Amino acid sequence: MIEFAKPKVEQFFRSVVITDFTVSKDERRIVYSSNLNDKVNLWVMDLPHTYPYLFAHHDQSVGFIKFDPNNRFLLTSYDQDGDENYHIYALPPTGGLPEPLITGEAEDKYYFAHLSEDGERIYYDTSAGNPSFFNTRVFNLKDRTDTLIHVGEEVPTQLATVSSDEQRFIYLQMYANTYVTAFVKDNDKISYLTPDPRQIHVVFDPVFVTEEKIYFVTNYQEEYKYVAQFDLNTGVFEPLLKIEHEDVQHIKYNKAKHRLYLVTEKGVSDYLYQYDIKAEQLTKLESPVDVIEKLHVAESGNLYLLGRSSTIPLNIFKSTESNQWQSLTNNRVLGVNREQMVEPEVVTYPSYDGLQIEALLFKAKPDLNNGYTILWPHGGPQAAERKMFRAMFQSFLNRGYTIFAPNFRGSTGYGAAFTKMVEQDWGEGPRLDNVEGIKWLFDQGITDPDHLFLIGGSYGGYMALLLHGRHPDYFKAVIDIFGPSDLFTMVSSVPEHWKPIMERWLGDPVRDRVRFTKDSPITYLDQMTKPMLVIQGAKDPRVVKGESDQIVARLREKGRDVEYLVLDDEGHGFSKKENEIKVYRLMLDFLAKHH
Repeated sequence: MIEFAKPKVEQFFRSVVITDFTVSKDERRIVYSSNLNDKVNLWVMDLPHTYPYLFAHHDQSVGFIKFDPNNRFLLTSYDQDGDENYHIYALPPTGGLPEPLITGEAEDKYYFAHLSEDGERIYYDTSAGNPSFFNTRVFNLKDRTDTLIHVGEEVPTQLATVSSDEQRFIYLQMYANTYVTAFVKDNDKISYLTPDPRQIHVVFDPVFVTEEKIYFVTNYQEEYKYVAQFDLNTGVFEPLLKIEHEDVQHIKYNKAKHRLYLVTEKGVSDYLYQYDIKAEQLTKLESPVDVIEKLHVAESGNLYLLGRSSTIPLNIFKSTESNQWQSLTNNRVLGVNREQMVEPEVVTYPSYDGLQIEALLFKAKPDLNNGYTILWPHGGPQAAERKMFRAMFQSFLNRGYTIFAPNFRGSTGYGAAFTKMVEQDWGEGPRLDNVEGIKWLFDQGITDPDHLFLIGGSYGGYMALLLHGRHPDYFKAVIDIFGPSDLFTMVSSVPEHWKPIMERWLGDPVRDRVRFTKDSPITYLDQMTKPMLVIQGAKDPRVVKGESDQIVARLREKGRDVEYLVLDDEGHGFSKKENEIKVYRLMLDFLAKHH
């Protein structure tokens, strides 16, 4: 018989991603964005057939996808090589080459907000003329008029939804990730959805159940997010539905069946619920994946879901009333089944102050284990490492590396207080949580300083730099992927609409000068003695190229071993498969070089 080799790391590189999807009103077509042909484009499936074919060719990241309810066109948006300056385009129902619809200067942003029920008016937010706070406009497809309807002031403001008669508008005001208020604008009348918008809380996902009643997600006066309702006639706010120790992330409303569907987050996993509003009955539904990226509820009651698990790449699933899930896409790792990949262990350890930290531990299979471990501090920082497929993780596990990913303070999924712990404390508490995680690894006999690598991206890249500078003896070598190196330069170089929230999130560089200095990786150049690889997207709008340039230059001046890769056509991530593969191969070669 023929004996085949074990899966090679290159097979994991070839897994594809799906970033968004939409379903036509009649449920006969699904359009989704994916890098099936190595760059992000729109693909379509004519249901019940599930063979995808190219719908729109543009080779750029997609911001949203929306069908006209009458199937006359499809709307989408594109940026340029990761710059996140999205402009709105239109496509004919047959697909083709996208045509610019709502655009402006290259540096302007145009974010889709709402399409009217007759498909004739497009509501959107734009930085044009108001880069810090955004304005909201409506574009009329019939007469091509473009009308200003709201001016953002004092804080970034975005339109969340519009009533069916287009007389009432709900806006979100973002003071920080953990402080988002919402108000209804009805002519000149302003009504906040929560009783006291000055209290620190969040509001997301508002939906008009009737012209007067609104359901939404909030954590007003609570630790975890729940579903609340607001009555425009009476001005009364009241909680509707809470699930203990779970954060409601998204709600979808089925008007025909008078049902709510909820996606909740609890630590490293998501859960799915159906709530019968009339019967006040909550039912937990089976989910085909551990992490739900998007949920679509059709008028028929059918559910469509985009999600992934640790050993299941991103796929789109469909469920009928019987709650039996069918996978509409069949994305998988080339020639590798789930049993050949690694599911993580969920572990906890106490931090320096007794706080319990949850982490994912991916153990390399015994026949592959090379004896080395990777510490992966996640990005965000107000995000979390979850039970979701990462091609990087599974490819590195295949090469024999064990991976440890802690959800340090500031992570989401553990309550509002835990998430807020990183605000104005980027480099102390979270850093020490990671240090205690490293000590736990040593105590468990999983690794030691001669066999531990450090890799992080975005905030995780910042943490990798900071840990390298303050605790170099713990690591063999370090990889930084577009991580901020200096808090003083970072706070002034973020996108304009981020700047109003930086005070609460990071602090003030003048008032907090001592802390900014202490928590900036560039302060610790003398201690950064281990070999480093730095990776940066040239068009990154969040962590600009200068953040990587400056630390690489300063370390090279000191004669340190630093490799540097700049991707000219990428931003804050890898949208092009060829670039992603190039990065993974370079990372693996770098690690192997320093065994």
